[in-house]
Amino acid sequence: MPVVAALLVLIFLFVVLMLAKTVRIVPQARAGIVERFGKYKETLPAGLNIVVPFVDRVRYLIDLREQVVSFPPQPVITEDNLVVSIDTVIYFQVTDPIAATYEIANYIQAIEQLTMTTLRNIVGGMDLEGTLTSRDQINSGLRGVLDEATGKWGIRVNRVELKGIDPPPSIKDSMEKQMRADREKRATILTAEGQRQAAILGAEGEKQSAILTAEGARESQILRAQADREAQILRAQGEGQAIQTVFQAIHDGQPDQSLLAYQYLQMMPKIAQGDANKVWVVPSEFTKALEGLGSSMHEIAGIPKTASPRTRVDMGSMEPPTLAGSGALDSELSKANKAVEDAIAAAEHAANPGRGARITSTAADVPPESPPVADDVDDGASDDGTTGAAPTS
Repeated sequence: MPVVAALLVLIFLFVVLMLAKTVRIVPQARAGIVERFGKYKETLPAGLNIVVPFVDRVRYLIDLREQVVSFPPQPVITEDNLVVSIDTVIYFQVTDPIAATYEIANYIQAIEQLTMTTLRNIVGGMDLEGTLTSRDQINSGLRGVLDEATGKWGIRVNRVELKGIDPPPSIKDSMEKQMRADREKRATILTAEGQRQAAILGAEGEKQSAILTAEGARESQILRAQADREAQILRAQGEGQAIQTVFQAIHDGQPDQSLLAYQYLQMMPKIAQGDANKVWVVPSEFTKALEGLGSSMHEIAGIPKTASPRTRVDMGSMEPPTLAGSGALDSELSKANKAVEDAIAAAEHAANPGRGARITSTAADVPPESPPVADDVDDGASDDGTTGAAPTS
């Protein structure tokens, strides 16, 4: 019985081993390379696969997914003999598991070495400034060379990236100083441009302000001139209306010669006023004014001037007193003449205090245009033929 049991156990173990060698499970996105007696037989896809035990063997299990490999920094000499350290990143994918297995022994190492040599060739023809500023150009060159070289290995290079380009420390310091100087230069230029723009805008603002001020002043002057013109027009119209009203009032009042003579005598002292008046000449019309005043005195005494009879109106208590005879008339005329002479002398004295006699002589030299009033009184009749006695009311 123990021998039978041991035999059963051995049979069971053999069956399990056979099953293990026969059934092979390949994960997703992977491919298994099967060899029979050391020779390639087939490629197992993902999933459950059956092989001949002890005859077929899964030699390699290839990952078909896109892989990322980062290579350590590599020293590269530029065209201007500067050593820079460049580290790269490669993105690739196995498209042919058989070629990747049998065409190249270690495709990862092969890609790394190919990347280093290609990078040195590309960067060796560029200076430091071009290396630092032409990353896209370097990436495109690496990708083209690697994709062409790895195609026969069953590998497709999808992308190549430069992680970093590190120049020597001395070059870094020089570059930092240069960048600092460039930035200060740009800052100075921007500051100067800002100040210039501010000055231009300020000048334009002042110009616009001056233009607006000038326009405002011109409009103000125009409005003021228009207002002055309107005021002068209205003032002239008012003065014209006032003169017309005064003229109409004078015309309606029908002033006689006595009123005009009396107004003339009232204005003579005002004419003589002033410190600049040294000589005052009595005009020739002054005698006519005296005649008018004398005639007014006659009319005051009740002696009519014209020869034509006038109808008197009884004024009642307002009737002026009449003169009794020719003696009273002479006395009244003498008083009137004396008042006129006193007015003339006062006007002359007010104008020129030392030349009163000249006025008297000037007035005396003027020939009377009408016979003296005294002759008319002595004859008992006035110039117009009326009697000296005033008619009684």
